[in-house]
Amino acid sequence: MKWRGIAPLSKGLLAAVIAVGSLLIPAGASHADSNSTIRVALYADIGSKYKSTVPAVTMQSTQSFTLMSDQPGSVPLVSVPAQSRIRVSVDGYRVKVMETSSWKTAADAAKKLQSTSDKPQIFMISRNGNNVYQLYTGVYASEAAAKDGLARVVKAGLAIPADQTPAVKGDKHLSAGHYSSEQEADTALSSITAAGFDAWKVFLSGSDGSAQFEVWVGEAANDKDLATVQTAVSAALPQLVGSAATSPGLIMRLDAGLDLSSETQANHYMVFGNAKFLAVGSEAGIQLEERSKRTYRGNMELSNLRGSLAVINVVSLEQYLYAVVGGEVSSSWPDEALKAQAVAARSYAMAQGNRFEVANVVDSTLSQVYNGIGSEAPVIIKAVDATAGEVLMSGGKVVEAVFSSNSGGVTSDPSEVWGNGGDAFASVPSKEDVAATATAKKWYYLLLANGISGYAREDNIKLTGNKTAAGLDVVTATTKDVNVRPLPAVESSVSAVGKLNPGENAVVLDKVYESGSYSWIKGPYTSAELLKSLQGKTTSTLPSSILNLQVTQRGPSGRAIQVKANGQALDVKYPDMFRSAFNGLPSTLFDIVPAGSYTVLGADGATSTIGSSQSAGVLSASGKVNVNGSGTVVMGGDSSARAITNSSGFLFIGQGYGHGLGMSQWGVKGMADGGYDYKQILQHYYQNVTIVKE
Repeated sequence: MKWRGIAPLSKGLLAAVIAVGSLLIPAGASHADSNSTIRVALYADIGSKYKSTVPAVTMQSTQSFTLMSDQPGSVPLVSVPAQSRIRVSVDGYRVKVMETSSWKTAADAAKKLQSTSDKPQIFMISRNGNNVYQLYTGVYASEAAAKDGLARVVKAGLAIPADQTPAVKGDKHLSAGHYSSEQEADTALSSITAAGFDAWKVFLSGSDGSAQFEVWVGEAANDKDLATVQTAVSAALPQLVGSAATSPGLIMRLDAGLDLSSETQANHYMVFGNAKFLAVGSEAGIQLEERSKRTYRGNMELSNLRGSLAVINVVSLEQYLYAVVGGEVSSSWPDEALKAQAVAARSYAMAQGNRFEVANVVDSTLSQVYNGIGSEAPVIIKAVDATAGEVLMSGGKVVEAVFSSNSGGVTSDPSEVWGNGGDAFASVPSKEDVAATATAKKWYYLLLANGISGYAREDNIKLTGNKTAAGLDVVTATTKDVNVRPLPAVESSVSAVGKLNPGENAVVLDKVYESGSYSWIKGPYTSAELLKSLQGKTTSTLPSSILNLQVTQRGPSGRAIQVKANGQALDVKYPDMFRSAFNGLPSTLFDIVPAGSYTVLGADGATSTIGSSQSAGVLSASGKVNVNGSGTVVMGGDSSARAITNSSGFLFIGQGYGHGLGMSQWGVKGMADGGYDYKQILQHYYQNVTIVKE
């Protein structure tokens, strides 16, 4: 990929990320070429920046594809027929658990290991005309890690034959010779395995790019073990003059563990050495079974990175956007919304540089949602093509155009998120975010006759026309056993707090949208739950119990930038971290409401907090009376009402979903519905920018 001179950028988060924050760092003066390819990490160990690993990947396509070296001028080494599955892993440290002539024996042992960290693999070899199944675990990043795995395997209670002992194997091999044709290599392989040695055919690229072949013997973990292999081979096959294998190649084995319920075989290619290999696809794309069977355009780069398999999708930037736009927003949205998303996503991608060292972006919300061809749609392809090459520029640089799902009516100011972002970002109104509620039901917040409060959906109840003395509406159910839920959402794992039947009345305290991306209610979270969530996310000394929790400072958009527990500020690295600090809140545009207490403002200006177990004197029309805490309805100065419960936890009532910085996706839809074009939309959400065709 031709990315020119851009320093790696820090995390630019998208809508769905709740628990992870990001900092925007200005890009360099140059930027990516929109006509080139982009490198998307699907699997890779990039240390603290990104880690998603798998022992092996399973690939197939509806059309044939090839495996080859990534060196210029190389010819294909392997042709994979249409609909055929292959597996790819790295040649590294493994534990050889056992050998058996019974596939079922190997599979049963593998099943026991499936749920452990020592991932099983079954290979098959032919020895003296008989099939032998070899069970391994791994791959491990080092010999020491493999020895730890060996210790675990020994204690796993597997039925290992008495004459066998599990052992650590590695990536040191003896090359038995170099062959100009695959047929010659197969002949040599047969003679070596007939002598009782494990050996495999290896595909390599010559210095001129030609396809070449070798046969490698043994899988030693260290030089001492390799010397032992060489001594044994020299004694049994004196005509064979072998040396340590050093050339990068693809070792071909036969995988018999694709399905542990019935024997299924596939060619398995192990990447040896520091070179990179490519699975070169067609227009049909390559399916990656371990990535939810998604199919991707472009090529798959396969290499060994930090001892594990790295799979990088190298794809045209514009084709990458076909999937990104489809993964981020609905294809049913207006064309102008899709175009705005395309330009923002392109700008974000081009601003990344080599942020992930071996890749520009990853396929998760840590970068942008990228789910391959299955996310594409004709209208999305049309929108991307219509804006081809267009990016947002500010100060001569491509803008890292972060966006979120819903800003809850107003976008964030950089000071409320990661503390930086440049001139392109500022808090702006986003009233069109309410478009997210177009099909959402409303929920009534009710107080039942037994003092329990909760939420019932509007299509299950009706107003009676009566009101309480305080002017609050009274409702009844329209059907039998209407569930009254703790929050305004249907959650199958959460039980209802009560039932309402026709003829039974309840008092309406409030009416809200169903919890979603525009508005939401979370909790109540107990002190213990909050303290657990806060661990590691604040540098403040935490109290033994949270008795009081308040937002004490807000930024320009109203988002929380300081929260105090028992009067002590909870210090976080940056304000957006409050989302993960409080059990993964959708946004930081929230209020905190104690579920079991309320605060009274006295005539003298003093305030006092009354808990659910306390009673308070209230001046009513009939004189002063005492009311209990739990079940008491309190009304604020804005005529809002709520019921005090026995809970000692805290409710978080908020709006928006995501960090809120930059473009709000639901706001974009709302603006497009209102007749704005994509350029007007983008220049509303991003400040001091121009839209340039690269």
